[in-house]
Amino acid sequence: MNVKTPTLDTFKLYFDDNKDSILNDYFEFLKFKSISTEKEHEGDLIACVNWLKKKTEDIGFNTQLWQTSGHPTLYAENLQAGPGKPTLLIYNHYDVQPVDPLELWDTPPFEPTIKDNTVYARGAQDNKGQCMYVFQALKGMMQVNNALPINIKWVVEGEEEAGSKGLSSILQEKREQLKSDYIAIADLGIPSQNTPSVTLGVRGIITMDVEVTGSNTDLHSGTHGGRAYNPLHALVEILSKLRDNQGRILVPGFYDSVAALPEKDRESISFDFDEENYTKTFGIPATGGEKNFAPLERSTIRPTLEINGINGGYSGDGFKTVIPAKATAKLSCRLVPHQDPESIGKNTVRYIESIAPKGISVKVNLHKGMGAAVRANPSSKIVRAYTEAYAQVFNTPCSFSLEGGSIPIITELSQACGGELVLMGMGLDDDQIHAPNEHFGLDRFERGFLVTILAIEALSREN
Repeated sequence: MNVKTPTLDTFKLYFDDNKDSILNDYFEFLKFKSISTEKEHEGDLIACVNWLKKKTEDIGFNTQLWQTSGHPTLYAENLQAGPGKPTLLIYNHYDVQPVDPLELWDTPPFEPTIKDNTVYARGAQDNKGQCMYVFQALKGMMQVNNALPINIKWVVEGEEEAGSKGLSSILQEKREQLKSDYIAIADLGIPSQNTPSVTLGVRGIITMDVEVTGSNTDLHSGTHGGRAYNPLHALVEILSKLRDNQGRILVPGFYDSVAALPEKDRESISFDFDEENYTKTFGIPATGGEKNFAPLERSTIRPTLEINGINGGYSGDGFKTVIPAKATAKLSCRLVPHQDPESIGKNTVRYIESIAPKGISVKVNLHKGMGAAVRANPSSKIVRAYTEAYAQVFNTPCSFSLEGGSIPIITELSQACGGELVLMGMGLDDDQIHAPNEHFGLDRFERGFLVTILAIEALSREN
């Protein structure tokens, strides 16, 4: 099927002419309370994915809801370009993070609000904003050209924020449907507002709960202080032995598989970092991690071990002189290429259990949903297509970058489809995803729309 080549100006005009309709769809999508980690929102997740399914059918896609052990995954395809054209699989997710603490939101999290050309809402960027500009790009190409220049498959899952366990469990049986030449993960970002960049990799992740138990009941700290071992003290001691004062992780074997970034790869990736702007934006200097590496190296090409939460004892108003029976912590590790999540996880569990003080029991629960680090090939056709699209939309050369975050399903999904990988997106570090007042600039929404269209058009010329 011959489809006329779109131009940047054509789709800029289309976006302007249809902006009200585009924003109405975006806002309706954002109103669904699709929080995947909270059971009370199961109905909201179902309503959300059914709404998106109907929208996608209306623009000429065949759709299915893949039932999983958790929340459903939307699968959509338009293969009318035919076997002579390549197939691109695009990944997004429709689930969002919880909104706590609610009192820190300036506007209700599920009532999208525009301020200074920026949309504020839970999911505004991660990932409903990025999901919606992909949808609008596909819709726009269908409306302008009455067809797509290549075959498109679209997977939108409902458990990315909960570890993607449901989608992971069905990937083997869906391999044939997922088979594609290319795969684009539309869930990443750019270094700054006017700096285009294609992401070449994300770190892997493991998460765990640590439970430290002492006595069989809470104890009076006057009567038992000095005799009973306080689980909070024990937990602090254990956590203090996870890293040294230079930020190096002390778990045995943790670094055994960590390799230096090859020089040829380093030359293609920007590690520029504005420390002054970071401090101004987030209120802290960039002093975390391994001190003998530069800030952006520490957060992209080096592994980490972080404490994400601590709980125990009394934390209400006033005071309660208690030695708690139990204390807990939540830990996560970000991993780099060649580090095996399962092996690192087991080693970390064994180490934590081995350093428990006498009289204290420690139980570590290693979560499922772990994922390995991912790196894309900068010379692949899909990376070239998106690099070209970014450069054209931003009217400036496009660089490569690495992302410190994790999307655990990427490795399994890319293996299932068998295609060349690219990671793309329009997020910024200060979009406050996972935090109160999450937001996404409408200028970046439009750019994501345009980049998606031009990358698809570029791939149509690669065959």
